[in-house]
Amino acid sequence: MGLQLYDYVLSGSAYKARLFMALLGLDYQSVSIDFHPGGEHKKSDFLQINPAGTLPVLVDGDLTLCDTQAILAYLAHKFDTTNQWYPTNDPVATGRILQWLAFAGRLTDTAGAARLHDMLGRSLDIDAARKGAHKALRELEAHLTEQGFRGHAFLIGSKPTIADIACFPYTALAPDGGIEHDDYPAIRKWLIAIRRLPGFIEMPGIHRLHDMRDEDGG
Repeated sequence: MGLQLYDYVLSGSAYKARLFMALLGLDYQSVSIDFHPGGEHKKSDFLQINPAGTLPVLVDGDLTLCDTQAILAYLAHKFDTTNQWYPTNDPVATGRILQWLAFAGRLTDTAGAARLHDMLGRSLDIDAARKGAHKALRELEAHLTEQGFRGHAFLIGSKPTIADIACFPYTALAPDGGIEHDDYPAIRKWLIAIRRLPGFIEMPGIHRLHDMRDEDGG
């Protein structure tokens, strides 16, 4: 049996895996999990697969991976023949990618949490979540602005890596949680650059390219 992805269509974390596999041109079997309203991820059958009760889960033969960032790294190691997406032969790039993978967790905990609050009624301190999201987005904006001065369109350099894939969904989906992109022009350019990658696939809630403002007019 080939790759299996336990998935929920509205999960930004699951979308990271779907998007990366699409960019790599990989075939896989999608196993849909009724996250909401069914709560299938917390039921016994699924907990036997992933005791943490989180999505996504990737199964490849005897291997089961339950962390999104780990899934991205594994797929890059196994299937990226260009060594572009996770260049482990470059210690500087590897260190920077790992740093942005950790940053992606902050986006999930802030912008992602605000989205769960607004879309699914999840109980949390929404003001704190939005404040934390804007703090993270300001850091991302500053970095991408500096990258733009250097002529680089992506987080690490002139080509995308798994760092970009890890940070993209909950940045793009931030308006679902009441966090708009208006004050972040460098982020908007970066979002468009990712959307233009060959093999890019849509997700509900991420606006189409022609609905997004391109600061360069392209």
